[in-house]
Amino acid sequence: MLRSTILVQTVVLSVLIPAVDARSERGREPVVGGPCEGCEWVFEGLPAEIPSRTRIAPESEPGEAMRIEGTVLDAEGRPVPGVIVYAYHTDDRGEYPRDARYGVRHGRLRGWAQSDEDGRYVFDTIRPAGYPGTTIPAHVHMHVIEVGRCTYWIDDINFEDDPRLSQRGRSRTDRRGGSGLSRPARDEAGVWVVTRDIVLGGNVPDYSPATRNGAR
Repeated sequence: MLRSTILVQTVVLSVLIPAVDARSERGREPVVGGPCEGCEWVFEGLPAEIPSRTRIAPESEPGEAMRIEGTVLDAEGRPVPGVIVYAYHTDDRGEYPRDARYGVRHGRLRGWAQSDEDGRYVFDTIRPAGYPGTTIPAHVHMHVIEVGRCTYWIDDINFEDDPRLSQRGRSRTDRRGGSGLSRPARDEAGVWVVTRDIVLGGNVPDYSPATRNGAR
């Protein structure tokens, strides 16, 4: 009986250990596009499986419901599947609520979505507020992980109806990863909807087609 139990345990371990190793050996994609504050946090708590639609703020989170949606595109405008989009933002008071699980400075309002076969991704969350006591407008920080290739930050999502958003912020053309300027609109359920399409490598320094092909 003891020998049978040991045999079963050995078989179970032989199945589990490779699975753990496979996740730990995935590695972290190199950062391109220059210095990146917090780029290391995009990997902290990264799920093993990532859907194309995910929730950042729980339904119980105070604030107005908001949906972020968009399409990941290459430089020729073709949809790209399998790209991980990472987003994080403040709460409805303009603060980054602490994440006790990981101690991540981005706070707990953070999440990942992976573009589907049509390049689409969606985040369900709340509308953030700007930093209290400042003139900084409300925004959602965005990063991209091109799996097995590279990672980099792209322009924040900003809101056209935000009175804090300056004219300079509205008229910029040097957008990283496409324009982050959005025009919020409510859907039939009263949820704010913003669109943030992503152009891979757009205006990102040190990014090239060679990077897209897996070069380091």
